[in-house]
Amino acid sequence: MLDPGIKEELASYRQSIDNIDAALVHMLAERFRCTKAVGVLKAKHQLPPADPAREEYQIERLRHLAKDANLDPDFAEKFLNFIIKEVIRHHEAIAADCSHSAGNAGNTHSA
Repeated sequence: MLDPGIKEELASYRQSIDNIDAALVHMLAERFRCTKAVGVLKAKHQLPPADPAREEYQIERLRHLAKDANLDPDFAEKFLNFIIKEVIRHHEAIAADCSHSAGNAGNTHSA
């Protein structure tokens, strides 16, 4: 049988973890809202979906932040690379959508 004090302590940690997970989801949603706006701006001005120099800077920046926070910098880099790939995928979709919309804008034929 689990000691009630340990059970309560475990429940408290798990509640904190659940709260942090919820905050992470909301922060990621806000981050993707911003990156979507970047994708729209890039598409409007025919800029490439990926920016390798920016990505390299961000990875180094995040590795430094992770180290300062006592988080494994390799884990932080893998996490950011996962997010970057998803952002680029979104930017490519936005660019394709803008390109498709621009192609249809000149179509004045009626059905």
